[in-house]
Formats: sequence, C-alpha cells, structure tokens
Amino acid sequence: MRHIHIVLAAGALLVPGSLWAQQEKTNDFRTDDEKGLVEEIFKIEKKTDKFNLFLDMHADFDAGWTGCNFDEGKFRFQQLRVEAKGDINNWLSYRYRQRLNKGDDPNGYRDNLLGSIDIAGIGLKFNKWSLFLGKQCASYGGIEFDLNPIEIYQYSDMVDYMDNFMTGVNVAYNFTPGQQLQFQVLNSLNTTSKAMYGDYEKAKLPLVYTLNWNGNFSDVYKTRWSASFMNETKGEHMWYFALGNDFNISDKVQLYFDWMYSLEGVDRKGIITNIVAPNGWNRKAAKTEIMSFILHANYRFHPAWNLFGKFMYENEGVYKTNTMDVLDAQGNETPVELRKGKYRTALGYIGGVEYYPFKDRNLHFFLAYVGRNYLYTAKAQAFGARHENTNNIQVGFIWHMPVF
Repeated sequence: MRHIHIVLAAGALLVPGSLWAQQEKTNDFRTDDEKGLVEEIFKIEKKTDKFNLFLDMHADFDAGWTGCNFDEGKFRFQQLRVEAKGDINNWLSYRYRQRLNKGDDPNGYRDNLLGSIDIAGIGLKFNKWSLFLGKQCASYGGIEFDLNPIEIYQYSDMVDYMDNFMTGVNVAYNFTPGQQLQFQVLNSLNTTSKAMYGDYEKAKLPLVYTLNWNGNFSDVYKTRWSASFMNETKGEHMWYFALGNDFNISDKVQLYFDWMYSLEGVDRKGIITNIVAPNGWNRKAAKTEIMSFILHANYRFHPAWNLFGKFMYENEGVYKTNTMDVLDAQGNETPVELRKGKYRTALGYIGGVEYYPFKDRNLHFFLAYVGRNYLYTAKAQAFGARHENTNNIQVGFIWHMPVF
C-alpha cells in the first residue's frame, strides 16, 4: 500500500509462537523473552499464554529532498499498532491487530471490517494441520514480508503498492519439522471493483488463491516461496510469484534476497496507470508487469550495534500492447496505445545504523538514509514522465513493546 507501509504475512499466523508464525520477530537480533511492562511494574508473574498484549511503534524525524531541493522536515509515526493474541489451549488460538494511525471507512466493504484492522481471526491446530480463519494478509512469500512492518524503513514499489489485507481461510500442513505448505483463499477486493479497476465488468468470484512453501534448513537457510492467482475483473487475472531466501551466515552477519514478479491483466497496483494517465482514468491500464529484486544485509559488529544496507531494483512495464482511454487536462477521454516493453526502472538504496541499549529489550534507536531513483524510458516520457530522485534522512526509534 503506497505510503501506508503495511505488508503483513498474517495469513501464516496459524498458532502464535509456532515454528511458522510470521511477523513474530522484529529482526534476527531481537530478544525473545522481553518481559511485559505490567509484569515488571506490578511484579506479576505471568503464568499463562492466553493473553498477550503488544504495542508496536516506529517513530522518527524525517528530512526529505527531491533532487537537490529540500522539501521539508517533520516528526512522524510511520507505524503504530496494538496487538492481542494468545493460545486458549493446545489447538485453539486467536489474534487481533489494528493500526492506530490510519484513516478508515467506518462501514468496511466486503468483509464489513475497518480497513485499519490487519488481523482478526482464530487459529486451529490438529497435529500437523493448522488453519487460520478470518481477516489476514495474503501469504505472498518473500523474507521481507515476514518481518514486522515496524522494521521496514522503505518497501519496494512491488510491496508498497499492494493491497494485502483480506478475509478468508489459510490451511497449512507441516510435513516435516522444518517444511510447511500453505494454501490460502481470500477476498481480492478491499473496495468496489469499479474503484479498484475502473469500468471493467466485475468478476463474480473476486478471490485470490495462494500456495506457499516455507522451508527451514538448520536455521542457516530459510525459504519463503509462493505462487498466487487472482481473479481481478471478468476475464482478467493476476499471477504473482515470490522467492524469498534468508541466509544466516554467522552470529554477526545475516542477509536475505527476495525475487518477486507480478503479471496483471488489469494494473491492480496502478503504477503504469499513473504514468500514462496523470490526469485520471476511467479504466486502469491493462497487461502490466513488475519484476522486483531486494537484497538486504545486517552486520552486528557489536552486541549493541547493527549496520544494515538494502538495495532494491525493479522493472515496471507492459507485457502486451493494448489500447487505453486516458483523460486529458479538460477531462475528455483520449485513446492511446500502450506499447509492449519497459516503462520505468525503480532503484532504491537504504543504509544506516541501529543501537540496542538493552540486552533484554527490543527497543532500538536508528539513523537511516533512504534514496530512490526513478528512470523512465521513451515510452513513459511520451506521456510526460521525467526522471526523478528522492533522498531522506531518518532518525528515530523502533520498539515491539510487550505490555502484558
């Protein structure tokens, strides 16, 4: 989701605390036994896992430039969420998570839930089989997808423009202690088909189907691979593939590499549509594709300090020539040809340092640089697009804070 930075793999949250529970860690250096504030303040010894309450915070001071021109500096909360989860018994669990700094449609849409609610559902476990029923996120795969979003300083375009939170069911089978398959079926619409795609005939079964493989090889190499198929509009579909690879090289060095590819009958993310129709559209662009690469590395050179760097590379374009009606400055429709080929290359580069002042807490302070370059081809420049670059300096704190 553009500028919202919500990317959750909540569909795999089948049983809190299980091997495959995603989004349970902030990063590879997090402590797993931080005590809740209520326990410490009131000296209450926690003897049950039926109720756990967390507050997730990512706040910073952000200074941004476009090219060589300074834009503005501001304090902001990138992320603020409250989360409750627990194991009722050895086969029943629950999880609820809501973002507190997001506007909402009070009526919801297909699932009749507020858009700010990330997760709301129950988990069931039967030996090697597990289910999660309720609102969750598509299990699209990718290592970065597994991280708590408070840890992400900037997502790639592929993830940033996604709509992820839908209601449905996830079924998982742990066929070995280190290998799991998931199958998921969710609603594919967060609002009306017309609002998402334009004047296309809507699909009668707007659903997304995902098959996900999670592998763990002696905690040295982990996989998060997936293949997804979505009904977008009548006769138009999206295919999405993600290959996430995590390498735990040593106690000090960890890196992950994600490859993602999206083939969309209708431009669900709107990236190409916004390039070719800057004045507006009645129908989104058709036959679009994105290929994305992410490489992230951590170097914990001291128990309290971590250096990190990330590079993102994306190609965004059209895989089949087609015609689209765009709006001109006066609001009139004009037919244009969208020629097959690349329209934009998006580059991202992030680096910084994190400081963990406590061994037994996940609180850390950070200084980060985020740079983005957008390079447009002649196809895109014919619609008025021009190369651009942005730069941001961020300083702040992140804390997955256990309240109880």
